[in-house]
Amino acid sequence: MQRTTWLAIGLIGSAAVLLLLGLGVGSWGLEPVWVMLADPVAAQIVWDIRAPRTLGAWAAGALLGLAGAVAQGLFRNPLADPFLLGSASGASLAVALVLAGLGVSPFAATWVLGLGLTGAAFVGAVAAVLLTLTLARGVQHTLRLLLAGVVVGMVLGALTSVVTLMVPDVLQAMQAFMLGSTAFVGWSAWWIMAVVGALCLLAAVALSKVLDGLSLGEPTAQSLGLPLLPLRVALVAVIALATGTAVAQTGLIAFVGLAAPHLVRAVVKTTYARLLGLSSLMGGLLLLSADLLARGLMAPQEIPVGVLTAILGGGYLLWLMHRRSA
Repeated sequence: MQRTTWLAIGLIGSAAVLLLLGLGVGSWGLEPVWVMLADPVAAQIVWDIRAPRTLGAWAAGALLGLAGAVAQGLFRNPLADPFLLGSASGASLAVALVLAGLGVSPFAATWVLGLGLTGAAFVGAVAAVLLTLTLARGVQHTLRLLLAGVVVGMVLGALTSVVTLMVPDVLQAMQAFMLGSTAFVGWSAWWIMAVVGALCLLAAVALSKVLDGLSLGEPTAQSLGLPLLPLRVALVAVIALATGTAVAQTGLIAFVGLAAPHLVRAVVKTTYARLLGLSSLMGGLLLLSADLLARGLMAPQEIPVGVLTAILGGGYLLWLMHRRSA
């Protein structure tokens, strides 16, 4: 337990340092925050643009880290990630349809603008998860649910490609969503992610006993008297809500939800009640670090944060596989 506490303190402390650095990272690299706060115009840039973006990157990473830990526990698969139920493909298709609908008719444009890209991405992510549940005939069989999620993801991804081929004008806007970005996160988006993240974390911790039971095998979980069906439904709802909220605000950011639980398990072995919170903190730290690198490595040009997370997360997983095989 002492190691778990120290890990939590380290993750929180590291995030606090990076949050302060994030206030000073701009188009021209790292600038002293205290100097910028002395200038009214620069101070407005810090509080209205950099602060919500930095906090939003941490919140989105925390949501993905939490969803990844829940998914890996629910499916008993260390390679499970938050996008496994098709939420990423559903969000992409919804955004593509919204962008394509802007040029269809005045009625469609009015309806689309009212929904917004954020709302469309969230609705698409949740709808994809519901489609996966329908095809899998519920959550009784995790293997069937896993396969249904893969199929839904492939089909919806193909439909997204069809939309972009039919309406090439949406391709550039879709590229920003597909590669992931925190550049458009404002205070309202940060509050939404913070509130949803807190609710999802509380729900996941309350349901952590079923994840501990499933880690021992489904027969063992049933012998403990756990009502698996309703608890699985609740856990899928946590995954869908956390993932859909993060994707709606930042686009598709890969490997954060997959790598965060692995990094925590590499340091401590603990129950799911603590693992969920630590994975959330680790996911926030990972995405915040990637966002700062994306802003500062090639300033004033910015690298899509999803590209960095894919490179760093994929590299870590390859190293982990090599170490285990050796």
